[in-house]
Amino acid sequence: MNNATKPSNDVSRHPSRTALVLGGGGSTGNAWLIGVIAGLYDAGLDVTDADLIIGTSAGATAAAQLTGASPADLLADALVAVAPRSAGPAGSGGRRAQGGPVTDHLEGRRRIIAAAEDAADMRRRTGAVALDLATTSDPSTQSRWRATVASRLPSQHWPARRVFITAVNADTGAPVVFDRHSGVDLVDAVAASCASGFAYGVDGGRYIDGGYRSNAENADLAAGYERVLVLSPFGGRALTPVEWGQHLASQVDALRAGGSRVETIFPESSADHLFGASAMDVSLRPSAARAGYDQGRVRAERLTEFWR
Repeated sequence: MNNATKPSNDVSRHPSRTALVLGGGGSTGNAWLIGVIAGLYDAGLDVTDADLIIGTSAGATAAAQLTGASPADLLADALVAVAPRSAGPAGSGGRRAQGGPVTDHLEGRRRIIAAAEDAADMRRRTGAVALDLATTSDPSTQSRWRATVASRLPSQHWPARRVFITAVNADTGAPVVFDRHSGVDLVDAVAASCASGFAYGVDGGRYIDGGYRSNAENADLAAGYERVLVLSPFGGRALTPVEWGQHLASQVDALRAGGSRVETIFPESSADHLFGASAMDVSLRPSAARAGYDQGRVRAERLTEFWR
């Protein structure tokens, strides 16, 4: 587990052309991400060929899915209507395993942020809460959650390309980035990145949602890449104070200051009802996927010149 730290972004050793950033956003966010990429693909732009894909929470699920299946097949799955259900971590792109509704989860985050001195303190406090919940949770939660995540992934193996999956060490609050060199199975990396409601154990370590690392996108990991495309189901919003520097806008400014060209795609305002408090409503996945698909089709022409 000592390898589960930030992988090297040394541009002299690694390709540094394009980076695709897939942000968190629950079940509907996952469907929207797939829709956007499928829309771009159908309009002639394949962004899954990025030199680096960064996935956080629901975006981690999407990253693993997109490296193992075609955008068309994933879109077809996302368009299948599913009845509402409960039970699965809040950031999972699926179901929630601990805690109450999404609104309660967000209120809990706000309380922790208000009490925290800085981002590191926030991560430590959040990890402590998750670890405390683990002492009273059903012992089968971990195995059930792993099985759920595994069922969503077309492949159980890390792809050869560079994929970063974000998480946070629940015991220390330290930011973590998994990749194929970390010694962690892809399923476990994604399950850890999606673990908002409890601390997910991997080889003796315990981890929580990658959105706690910096923000729902973690676009800072794309530093050194020439062109960065950020897909954010949350529209770049963050609950943390602006002065902490965790908002997507701050990270985009830093990337541009470092020489990167950056484009962002956010859900249209007409689709706001599909996200936020509704992010875990799986019955809204088809609507979110269609909304993303339409946006991808519209944005493809402009982004083609940028990406290529």
